[in-house]
Amino acid sequence: MAFVSTCIETTARYLNVSYKEVFLRMKNVDMIEKYIFKNYEVLHTQSREYIAENMAECLKIWEAKK
Repeated sequence: MAFVSTCIETTARYLNVSYKEVFLRMKNVDMIEKYIFKNYEVLHTQSREYIAENMAECLKIWEAKK
C-alpha cells in the first residue's frame, strides 16, 4: 500500500491537484487494482518522474474510455 500512496501523491503533485482528487479519480476507473497492483513489479523500479507522467497519462486514457 505504501507504493500506491507514492503513486497517488506523486501524480497529484504532477497534476497540481490534491491527492484526494487523484485517489478518487483512480478509484473511479479501478486503476489502483487493475493497473498499479497488477504492474507493481515493473512500476516500482521506475523513477518518481516516470511514475507521475505514466500515471497521469494512464488516468487520462482510462477516464476517457469510461
